[in-house]
Amino acid sequence: MRSFSLRRIVTVIGILAVLGIGVFVFFSLRGKTLEPLPIPDEKTENVGTHEVIGTSVQGRTIDAYTYGTGAIHLLFVGGIHGGYEWNSVLLAYQFMDFLTANPTIIPTNLTITVIPSANPDGVFKVVGKDGRFTSADVSSSQEVAASGRFNAHGVDLNRNFDCKWKSESTWRSQIVSAGTSAFSEPETTALRDFILKDTPSAVVFWHSQSNAVYASECEKGILPETLSVMNAYAGASGYPAVTIFDAYPITGDAEGWLASINIPAVTVELQTHETIEWERNLAGIKALFTLYPAVQ
Repeated sequence: MRSFSLRRIVTVIGILAVLGIGVFVFFSLRGKTLEPLPIPDEKTENVGTHEVIGTSVQGRTIDAYTYGTGAIHLLFVGGIHGGYEWNSVLLAYQFMDFLTANPTIIPTNLTITVIPSANPDGVFKVVGKDGRFTSADVSSSQEVAASGRFNAHGVDLNRNFDCKWKSESTWRSQIVSAGTSAFSEPETTALRDFILKDTPSAVVFWHSQSNAVYASECEKGILPETLSVMNAYAGASGYPAVTIFDAYPITGDAEGWLASINIPAVTVELQTHETIEWERNLAGIKALFTLYPAVQ
């Protein structure tokens, strides 16, 4: 009888407690409008993040913008030859704008990083301003544009990487400085450190104006996966695919260094120094989006 009474008392106390909480909530919320819970936006996870990966000789930032969170990391680099190839920088910015406006275009298994300007001092020499610019800002002087190919030390940055490096290299018929040692320049050091930290699955460098997609190689030759990247990008974009660049000898190039550390890399050469050929390059980019799940 005693245990039965205790159970009844406990039950009654529980009911009264629930009723009391209900009355308190009713009077607390009376006259207030309840706001609906926010609906998660599936696009927010692909909004780009910004990272300063280094600075140039003259102190300008070298910026990287990353989109997506997938395990396969593709890196796109523009402007290593500065103002001489300013259209490669504009192409990179166009790609970034496209990713921002169309975040769901990135497959869930991919992370995309864009370094729009790997030689900001060279860009400034020709464009005359920092950050974003348009073709209207570009100097029409061919002499100025050619000098904008190099960094502020007068070094051709795409001869300053650790693949067959020599202190002097060639560009067309000219002898160019490749620095005092491999990675002697702050711009190439920034790229090296970012790549070694993040170890991208493949790298695309945008240049101009040879109108082709070139494979990379160093002492060990062309990586098989590099051929897959080259053929996919070239096939979709319409640029010719070229396995070996043999117009003149090159030492210390970034793509060759990547081949030496087993990272596939290609050089995409735009057809002119003034156009970005957006639709062609977008087709090549999308081909890599499709390719990479297959080759991993």
